[in-house]
Amino acid sequence: MELIQPEFGTENQALYQVHSRQEIIRLLAGIADQHQLITMTINNGAEIVVTSILEIDGKNNRVFLDCAQNKTSNQRIIESNNIEFESSLDKVRILFSATQVSECTQDGRPALCIEIPSTLIRLQRREYFRVNIPAGQPSRCTIPLDGPSGSERYDVTLVDISGGGVALLDERKILKTEPGAEYNQCQIQLPGIGALQVDLRIRNWQDLTLTHGKTNRRLGCEFSALSPGLVTLVQRYIMQLERERNARLTGLA
Repeated sequence: MELIQPEFGTENQALYQVHSRQEIIRLLAGIADQHQLITMTINNGAEIVVTSILEIDGKNNRVFLDCAQNKTSNQRIIESNNIEFESSLDKVRILFSATQVSECTQDGRPALCIEIPSTLIRLQRREYFRVNIPAGQPSRCTIPLDGPSGSERYDVTLVDISGGGVALLDERKILKTEPGAEYNQCQIQLPGIGALQVDLRIRNWQDLTLTHGKTNRRLGCEFSALSPGLVTLVQRYIMQLERERNARLTGLA
């Protein structure tokens, strides 16, 4: 099995790559010890499976992962040749990827395994913390589209935001899903901050099944060449949401 270098988010994430094998094992062990969940993305974001680390075998260079809930998902994971992983440790995002996941057993039970990554990304900066948008304070994104009657504008809801990008809900399922597809001159309305004009690049997508059977589409997008001024405004909005959330948790709001 050959591990590939992660290609998450923006290019400057390369500054946060960890190459030390000892440090990589320490970080993965921390994720396992704290029972942090891991999202495993396959087929260019078409499917996301939640898993966890069962064991790290440094001697045999293996990381044991919990299986998916059904055999079909496990088979798609095994057949995929580009698997992306994301978790967190002490509020720091941990990203890594693999070209292959194999079936194995751990303590006599079925499991999945990969090689210990030769590199991973540890994003420590506040602006890359992903913050959910409160339902009571919705934020919208207006995206220009080329329609039959010329330029049209399509409003979608923001799910979450970080300094690196946003997640959108495309209820009509009309936006492109190809990784790398771009939408320029989009306008994001951030409550308490104002309107920001940004360029978005599609990174991944997922169709979600809601409780009543209806489906919705979630698109993960990254900001393309966000100016320092806009980065500051996004950070300010993230800190605003964090302050409000902390106030609610402590009963001060």
